[in-house]
Amino acid sequence: MSIDGQLPPKARLLRAAAELLANSGGSAVSTRQITQLAGVTAPTLYHHFGDKEGLFDAVVAAGFDEYVAGERDFAPSGQPLEDIRRMWDNHVQFGLKQPELYLVMFGNIRPESRPAIVADAEALMEEMLNKAAVSGQLNVPPREAARSILAANVGVTLMLIAEKAPERNLELSTMTRDAMIFAVSTEQARTNDSDDSGKSSVVVAAIALNAALQASHSDQLSSSELKLFLEWLHRISTSSTS
Repeated sequence: MSIDGQLPPKARLLRAAAELLANSGGSAVSTRQITQLAGVTAPTLYHHFGDKEGLFDAVVAAGFDEYVAGERDFAPSGQPLEDIRRMWDNHVQFGLKQPELYLVMFGNIRPESRPAIVADAEALMEEMLNKAAVSGQLNVPPREAARSILAANVGVTLMLIAEKAPERNLELSTMTRDAMIFAVSTEQARTNDSDDSGKSSVVVAAIALNAALQASHSDQLSSSELKLFLEWLHRISTSSTS
């Protein structure tokens, strides 16, 4: 590992910390390791970040800012599910271009501990899926769709990162992406048996109305009426197909 000595000290510290964390295999990373790789002294680290944990927090924050910029770096097409496909592809490319940073952000998962970065990424995807729900394109609630799609997106990206670059099969990403979107969309619902079509349409309508109400902050109902109505819609939209 080496860091470009022409970079400012703060940038070198961020890169050094990201590389060491990504390659630590779960082992502790010391302040000395970071400062040696960055080519700075410990007081420089303390000046910019307060302490080592402050530096680690800054690594994740900087990574997420860059990730969000990539996810939002396109004009909405007016077709939410197509935009989800583009978000998926951006996510994979972000991981492949900056694998060390990606592993810090999404690869250091501990049992029964859900990182804030994952929740934030889900919220970003849910924002786009809510538009699909409003237009009647989802057969599951946006939050469930976001969690499912992001889980698959992260899994595929980690798998591709682990492979040697010449052997990476990006078609795996495309196939998984399309399968996940098909699974949560009304296109999948339309392929169900005709006996289920009536119930499917009711569920899709409930999901759409639920999403529209939450997005519009309607003042046509009192807060208690709106809460009860949203609860009913949620029950319908999450009902089983059995």
